[in-house]
Amino acid sequence: MQVKNEQITKLLTTISGHNLGYLYEAYERYLKDESTVDASLRSLFDNYGEFLLPDLNSDQIRVSQQRPDVKKVLNAIKLFGDIRQYGHLAAKIHPLQNERQDEVKFANLESYHLSEGELQKISASLLLDHCPEHIKNGMEAYEHLLKVYTSTVTFEFDHIHNAEEKRWLENYIEKKGIYKTYSKDKRVTLLRRLQQVETFEKFLHKTFVSQKRFSIEGLDMLIPMLDELVNGACEDRTKSIMIGMAHRGRLNVLAHVLGKPYELIFSEFHHSPNKDLVPSEGSRGINYGWSGDVKYHLGAKREVNDEDQHTVQINLANNPSHLEYVNSVVQGITRAAQENRKEPGFPNQNKQASFNVLIHGDAAFPGEGVVAETLNLSRLKGYGIGGSIHIIANNLLGFTTDSVDSRSTKYASDIAKGFEIPIIHVNADDPERCLEVIKFAYEYRKKFNKDILIDLIGYRRFGHNEMDDPNVTQPQLYKKIKEHPTVLETYAHQLIADNLISEKDVRSNEEKQFQKLQTIFDELSKKDQKRLKKQPIPKEVEKGLSEIDTSVPIQTLQNINTSIMKKPDGFKVYPKLEKILKKRANEFNEDGKINWALAETLAFATILADGKPIRLTGQDSERGTFAHRHMVLHDYKTNERFIPLHNFKEAKASFSIYNSALSEAAVLGFEYGYSVYAKEALVLWEAQFGDFVNAAQVIIDQFIAAGRAKWGQKSSLVMLLPHGYEGQGPEHSSARLERFLQSAAENNWTVANVTTASQYFHILRRQMCISEREEARPLIIMTPKSLLRHSQTASASSEFSSGRFKQLLIQQDIGKKAKEVKRLILCSGKVAVDITSKLEESAGKVKNSIKIARVEQLYPFPKEEIRGLIKKLVNVKEIIWVQEEPKNMGAWPVIQELLSEIIESNITIKYIGRPKRSSPATGLPDFHIQEQDKIIEEALFIEEGGGST
Repeated sequence: MQVKNEQITKLLTTISGHNLGYLYEAYERYLKDESTVDASLRSLFDNYGEFLLPDLNSDQIRVSQQRPDVKKVLNAIKLFGDIRQYGHLAAKIHPLQNERQDEVKFANLESYHLSEGELQKISASLLLDHCPEHIKNGMEAYEHLLKVYTSTVTFEFDHIHNAEEKRWLENYIEKKGIYKTYSKDKRVTLLRRLQQVETFEKFLHKTFVSQKRFSIEGLDMLIPMLDELVNGACEDRTKSIMIGMAHRGRLNVLAHVLGKPYELIFSEFHHSPNKDLVPSEGSRGINYGWSGDVKYHLGAKREVNDEDQHTVQINLANNPSHLEYVNSVVQGITRAAQENRKEPGFPNQNKQASFNVLIHGDAAFPGEGVVAETLNLSRLKGYGIGGSIHIIANNLLGFTTDSVDSRSTKYASDIAKGFEIPIIHVNADDPERCLEVIKFAYEYRKKFNKDILIDLIGYRRFGHNEMDDPNVTQPQLYKKIKEHPTVLETYAHQLIADNLISEKDVRSNEEKQFQKLQTIFDELSKKDQKRLKKQPIPKEVEKGLSEIDTSVPIQTLQNINTSIMKKPDGFKVYPKLEKILKKRANEFNEDGKINWALAETLAFATILADGKPIRLTGQDSERGTFAHRHMVLHDYKTNERFIPLHNFKEAKASFSIYNSALSEAAVLGFEYGYSVYAKEALVLWEAQFGDFVNAAQVIIDQFIAAGRAKWGQKSSLVMLLPHGYEGQGPEHSSARLERFLQSAAENNWTVANVTTASQYFHILRRQMCISEREEARPLIIMTPKSLLRHSQTASASSEFSSGRFKQLLIQQDIGKKAKEVKRLILCSGKVAVDITSKLEESAGKVKNSIKIARVEQLYPFPKEEIRGLIKKLVNVKEIIWVQEEPKNMGAWPVIQELLSEIIESNITIKYIGRPKRSSPATGLPDFHIQEQDKIIEEALFIEEGGGST
């Protein structure tokens, strides 16, 4: 039986010291007389003998005096294992360090009781499973491994548990190799590309003195590495590459990878804010009076055609200064690009149709928690994209903070080990090795559909930005950087030394490139900038949504309900749940009412029947946090899963539903990215409790709220946020409605707090109808918890088959005539249902001068509807806003201003609710009930004089 090297290595990692000595002794006895050792050891040695002595047969083993010393072979195997595992500690991966990083045991053969002569006696194939043909003995193998693992490239993959992956990695690294000889043409082409990269940065530095650009210098090889990925994508007929990165080197990526014209980039530096120039596609510019973003946050798209006219689209995502939050957004975009949503069931996914590259900062990668959240998504069924190619653009600093102060790990990349991601460290000053490792990463991702990470170690030639002087905080480092040649200079000297190009050619080409940029800039300066090609300023979203009929005939709804209630023969639903499902089947009876959960299911089914795909995710979305949804059924005897909407015959598009990781920031970013790409789909994310959306505030502020204003980026994402006060405490009550309303402007999104199942049905269908229109916008819904099963929220079937979503629901009159109304109560969400319930209990105690209206859509605020209502109430004296949230939270801070704009001065605006508080809610149920009762009674019980009690 032939035994693999990895088995010996594994054995040696578990046996050491006296035990290893015992193993040697036992093996020597076995060779003389196998009966003298234990049966288990005899079996071990029977299998390992041929491996240790591959050139000898079993008879010769017992008589040969020329066999290699077993101890030396095992020592050599241990030595080689240590090189693989710890080679990175001795590698020359830092451009600014010539010396070895750490003293390592494997640098000294004596540490393993070996000599060069002893290694030369051992066959290389005995020590290397993946041995190159030109390597014959152990000493040559030793020198080969030192070159592979301790030069300008090194690898970490000992943390990977999958044996197949390890074998593949070892074979690629040790046999296939990354030390290839490049042709003259390829080397000169690479030099030319580096000249473009460096000259562009030098021109910007000279021309736009002291303006921020976040130069790529020190990490110049990032551009040719991205070029190599584009080439690979073209060869493999990939449809798209999605790139996410922070600002370091972004302008260079825009110019040379995305093909953004130099004149547009110069114009962003050159023009003053009052000039009428929009600098690039997807940007809203920086003119006064409208929103926009800075030039080094902007995204772009480009289509590249190969020789066979295959088109690859390259997409650089817009990104704010919250450095790593774009990661999951890009992954969501990638997932949407990989999926075909045109058929029922889960969408078909082609993981090779699109892939993404995420470029990280060396301080941000270990420092930002969203990185770990996003890495955790990589192999989850609802979020997997076949792996990302990660590149840490490692410039050794975080603004002014040294790495020893910004992370607790040796490398910026160490967090990736927990997710079994292979890590490659490469010196950014070795251009050819940089190209080889990006090819390696591309092949690994394609082979295993897993993430891989390249730690591209360079430096930052200037400060964090070009207005910053780094000598103040890192004087010794920047003394080295100032004296250090650029990668272009180093590589040019190599090619000159190899007689591939002359120094005159190098200088001539640099001068031509610089002059080209100067000519473009000079022409730009002469032009009237208004003649430059402009992109139109993206329009503000239409002030009001289109009047869309979202009704569905009763018979259609009945047929749908009958269809989705069917289950496979023999499928055993948990008995308690079976009763709930049977009740749904009867909700179309004459006296029946449709509850919240069924209304949602019917909305989804009708949307699927209209050919629109749906994606719903959240921590407990399959069942529903409050055990109300049950869109994924489980056989309680076999645990088999069944999704009724996957077996809905009328469906003409895919339906995806996934329980997500316990994450808000990364998951919400993923869904936002998905919705940006999949404009035809209804994409919903549901918080476990609305309060937990706090953990995703950056995604909300920087992408969902402002993405359209900053970048002209449209999304129709739906956020379902369980909200309502039931005495469950500060973290289970408030979805922070006030924050969404405070960020509401330019009709950037819709914020709703609906109170009936039919309203929920209609608003979901309306959202689907606008998803591909100009007025597409995100929808934020405060969804209920205790109200999910409340009789007041259930709706008659007729409310689904007629009408549309109503922004203002006018409740029944308390009194006979509108002219008798003195108090108008406006409210929203759960408190509105509480008021209605109280009315039913206390109708005889309530004076007949009140009218109640529920504001179902808080933004855009239904001003005209409220104004029209007030005109009918000719004797109204006061308008009361009632809410359950504290006064400094909820809708009141915004509603007060909005009401004052539409109400006559003779009408008083009042607030009834909890006082201002620092914490959203109490955790004592009894105290909550007392407070809630007091609020409702104060709103409803009016004295004869008109004053409240």
